[in-house]
Amino acid sequence: MRLRILGGLDFTSAGGEPTQDVTRQTRLLLACLALAGARGLSRAELCALFWPDRPSAQARSSLRQALAAIRKALTSAPGDADAISLQSDLDIVKLVANPTTVDVFAFRHGVKQDGREGWIVAANAYRGELLAGVEVPDDIEEFLTPHRRGLSAQAQAVVEGLSKIDDADGEALSAAQALAERVLQSIPASEEAHRALMRIHFRRGRTNAALRQFEQCREALRRELQAEPDGETRQLLGSIQSSVNDKHDKPRRAEAGEPEANGTANLMISGPSVAIMPFDNLGDAADEYFADGVVEEITAALSRIRDFFVIARQSAFTFKGRFVDVKEVGLALGVAYLVEGTVRRGGDRLRISVQLVDTLTRTQLWSERYEGATAEIFEFQDQIATQVAGALKPAIRGAEIEAALRKPPASLRAYDLVMRAFPKLWGQNAAAIEEAIPLLTDALGIDPKYGRAHALLAWCHTLKVTYLWTSEPDRELEAARRAIAATAGLIDNDPTALTAAGAATSFCGDQEGASALIERALALDPNNAWAWARWGWNGIYRGQPALALERFEKAMKLSPLDPFAFNTRMGMAAALARSGRLEEAVAIGKDVTRKHPDVTWVHRQLAAWAAMAGDIETARAAARKLLAANPEFTIRRYLAIPAFQDMPEYFNQMAQGLRDAGLPES
Repeated sequence: MRLRILGGLDFTSAGGEPTQDVTRQTRLLLACLALAGARGLSRAELCALFWPDRPSAQARSSLRQALAAIRKALTSAPGDADAISLQSDLDIVKLVANPTTVDVFAFRHGVKQDGREGWIVAANAYRGELLAGVEVPDDIEEFLTPHRRGLSAQAQAVVEGLSKIDDADGEALSAAQALAERVLQSIPASEEAHRALMRIHFRRGRTNAALRQFEQCREALRRELQAEPDGETRQLLGSIQSSVNDKHDKPRRAEAGEPEANGTANLMISGPSVAIMPFDNLGDAADEYFADGVVEEITAALSRIRDFFVIARQSAFTFKGRFVDVKEVGLALGVAYLVEGTVRRGGDRLRISVQLVDTLTRTQLWSERYEGATAEIFEFQDQIATQVAGALKPAIRGAEIEAALRKPPASLRAYDLVMRAFPKLWGQNAAAIEEAIPLLTDALGIDPKYGRAHALLAWCHTLKVTYLWTSEPDRELEAARRAIAATAGLIDNDPTALTAAGAATSFCGDQEGASALIERALALDPNNAWAWARWGWNGIYRGQPALALERFEKAMKLSPLDPFAFNTRMGMAAALARSGRLEEAVAIGKDVTRKHPDVTWVHRQLAAWAAMAGDIETARAAARKLLAANPEFTIRRYLAIPAFQDMPEYFNQMAQGLRDAGLPES
């Protein structure tokens, strides 16, 4: 068995399968025993923590039942070195286990070793804050708080210790970096973690990244604590700056494949990192979508160049209409460069002005103006992508850049209609999809071989089926399948279209075919956040929750401020739910519904997960909201969704959760 309480709460078999018969309260009891360590907890303490309102005899009876359930779940073979067991007498209960089976045991064991090997063990064991994302009753939270603070303080000491090792190798630096990032998720103003990342970046020759890390540290301290960096952090900054001055060279960025200072492979994102900001529309207000389309195409072309790390368009567009200092944008998105521009369209004439800016120094590195007929838009977009790529990384061959450029559609008018439809697809509501479908249909009426339009149309039809926005699902599925078939030979070089077709194929129930399309999209465009997210959902539908979670995390990294991130977060929640981590899934579902009340399909997931976790109050509240938004919802219709057909066992559990939440069967 394995028990994880750092970064969540998991109690699984050695093979990673969740234990089905252990309640949330019993797992919390295991967590408390793990924290108590060799001292154990008295039966009186456990009763006071878990059954404070019950009479003593009844509380002790409940404790005996809980301990019996734990012993039943602990089915490791006798003498197994990895076995977890309970030891108890009339007063004290202890959890006994090999450190490899309980993460907090491994963490504390590594801390005690006080050196490289032990610190690496501790860093790998600390997957996040104690019971992160798990809702805990107040009495138990009072017990957990000092443990949480102590473990967090130890994690911060470990990360700083690892980063200070003079001869730290790639393994030590990688462990330190990962731990620092996990610490900052729960303690954004941790100077120890920020200092560790500054040292790691500097050792790897990424001086600008080290300096940006200091800026992030200062911003976090001001935001969270209304404070400034302490003396040690400022001294570290001074050392880095002095080293740069000693070399008589300005801070530089590591090139792709450049070796680290210690000779191991660079473990950070290599090569230039860039975001294409929303271009200002200087023409008619009705042309706003056109300016956005220009940015979409340039972003897509650059993201397909493998030496680049390109932030997804959706994250960059969170700054649309705002005046923000380029340095702040660079810090928020984690990029070294920004592309800014303006678009003016008047009649059949077009003018695009573009500039490339270094976010750290605010220096303009390159600028250009393109002027001509509107029909030249595709050529201009290609020229911009080529010149930006050449300015950022001259070593990229012209053939690589040319390969990254997508063949333009035959008709500018068809392209214009697709660009009008595109923003409507991200709304995740029925009205927006109904507006997008005729725009895409009209585009295909002009250019029947416009592969992207076919793929997006297929996705629209399957969204209506999957989110139960239609009373004729068979008709919508047939329209989707026709549109998918029409893409054959038309989208082989278009990652966006491949992703849309893959998403539609997945929603039609063909997960293997969907995976092939999305993998092709990622082979062309490894920076495509949407493709990574859709591949994550494909993993959910194929019963691969661990793999799905990795894909969703990659999508979030590529588009950290994405307005569509709620969909990716719900995917992460689905992966957690499928892994038995229901409380964490419910916590994400609650947060998404609070921040995106108009995305009503989330309520059906939340209702099922909450019921499965035993939180009937939350489940029924979600069910009421779901029925208010979609009165026609029934469990029978939900279970008929094609995408769910490859995992009948899990969705039978979901169906029972929906029943327990009070939703109608038919």
